[in-house]
This record gives sequence, structure tokens and C-alpha cells, in this order.
Amino acid sequence: MNLQTPWIICDRIILRMANSEDIPQILNYFIQNKTYLTPYYPAWYDEFFTEEYWKLQIDVNYQEFNSDRSLRLFIFLQDNPNQIIGTLNFNNFVRGVAQYCNVGYSLAENEQGKGYMTAALQGAIQYMFQEVKMHRISANYMPHNRRSGNLLKRLGFVVEGYARDYLMINGKWEDHILTSLVNSQWLQFQG
Repeated sequence: MNLQTPWIICDRIILRMANSEDIPQILNYFIQNKTYLTPYYPAWYDEFFTEEYWKLQIDVNYQEFNSDRSLRLFIFLQDNPNQIIGTLNFNNFVRGVAQYCNVGYSLAENEQGKGYMTAALQGAIQYMFQEVKMHRISANYMPHNRRSGNLLKRLGFVVEGYARDYLMINGKWEDHILTSLVNSQWLQFQG
């Protein structure tokens, strides 16, 4: 698949892959929000908060996008296009008869409740369905994360199950509610 690197403009935000000039803002985002994000993230390792790690990670992100394995986006404000306020990652691309992927996301603590993640997911899902040609997107959340559950429900994700001890989050196995959104127009976008 030969796609151009996405630049997705949504309501008040821009979604795009990071480049090396964004590293200070990436570090700032994760350092500023570390305490807030910790209950929802795998255990942090020290290298994650270094410029060297992100130089390598940005290269890996482009390699994986170009080889049709993932798309890792950052959320920027339109009126301050250098400020990162969140992440939106589509990964585990499965092709063949499946045509699906998983999505994960995070948003800065001080940007919660402003509609940014709703806009980001709406724009990114449209891109994933129309351009990347996914048929299904899975999103999973911990039962106590009602904000995430409500967001996914608003966007049309359907609960498909409950997985015990599904992912190790912050050093502990956590149950997850499994949801997905199906691209009902998939055949239309295959031309």
C-alpha cells in the first residue's frame, strides 16, 4: 500500500505523524501528563522520556506506516500547531480476510471534556476506513474508564465482550471491555 503520510484536519485539531522537530513537544506532553496517564499505560521505562528514544521511535513509526503495520498520530491544536495535546495509535494491522486493526488513544489531562478526542477519532476513523481500507477497528478499555467507554459508544463502537486480565497496565493485569466499529461501506471504498 502506498499512502502519503496523513495530515488530517478536524474540528480545531490536526492529526499527523510526528517528525524529529516534534520531539521536545512529545516529551513535554508525556512528562506533563505522566501522573494522569499512568493508570492507563503500561509501566513506564526511563528511556521513554528521552530524546534518543523518540528519535528511534519516530523512525519506527514511519517504517511501520510504510509497511502497512500501524499508524501512530499525534493530536495538535489548529490554533497552536506545535502543541501536542494527545495521541491516537492504530496498530496490529491484519489484512487478508480480516482487514482490521486496534486503536488506542490518550489526551492531556487539561484538555479533557472539550470534544478533542471525539473529533480526532471521527477524523482518523474516516481516514482508516476510506484511505487505509480497514473493515473493522477494535478498541478496548478498562471497565472503570467510563469516559473512554462513553466516547466509544458515542462513536458507534459496539461492545463485543469482556476479557479478564487482558493487558498489563501500570504493572498489573487489567480486565478490558472489548468493542469494535465496522465499516459498513467497506466494499464501496475498495475501488
